[in-house]
Amino acid sequence: MAINYYVPNQELEIAENIFKTKIEGLFYIKYKKMIDERGFFSQILEPERIRAAGINPNFQIKQVNLSVSQSKIVRGLHSESWNKLVTVIAGHAFCALADVRHDSPSYKNIEYFDFVADPQNEWGESLYISKKIGNSICAIEGPVYYLYGVDLLYHERDEKDDLAISIFDQDLNITWPFAKEEMIISQRDLDSITLRELHGEN
Repeated sequence: MAINYYVPNQELEIAENIFKTKIEGLFYIKYKKMIDERGFFSQILEPERIRAAGINPNFQIKQVNLSVSQSKIVRGLHSESWNKLVTVIAGHAFCALADVRHDSPSYKNIEYFDFVADPQNEWGESLYISKKIGNSICAIEGPVYYLYGVDLLYHERDEKDDLAISIFDQDLNITWPFAKEEMIISQRDLDSITLRELHGEN
């Protein structure tokens, strides 16, 4: 089945190079690279852009995390109590984001992103992910370096809100780039819960 990847357009742009999605609180961001014969320089994980766009006037990054995943590793769907700004800085990654917040107007909506960290591309891509949105990353071609800044320290987060939702939840029916038997999944994510188990009948 073909995957319908997110494509930004002018109608979705809320500030310069910042675009809304069909998930409330999820934004796609482009950042410029300055390329020369040495490589490139770019500014990423910029909280000021998030504040200036009115997305989250109080957004501050307190901690920066990095995950590295080999090909076919899947992490998610994770729903956390922090807001985060993420970017893929190396490799080719598939990201599926799902609104798992039962009280959200975009509940159960899904957005798919195809992120290729190409040093020759003058634009890079980021996501701003509001707290409790289900987020995942699948390494299509690893190693994938996934860098993210969050507005809480790890020990400050509310552990009861730190959830793993099943990536195979039938109510979400996410289309993955690999067959289930090919995917490398942690035990935590294998033991994850469904939306029906979390919220009851949908």
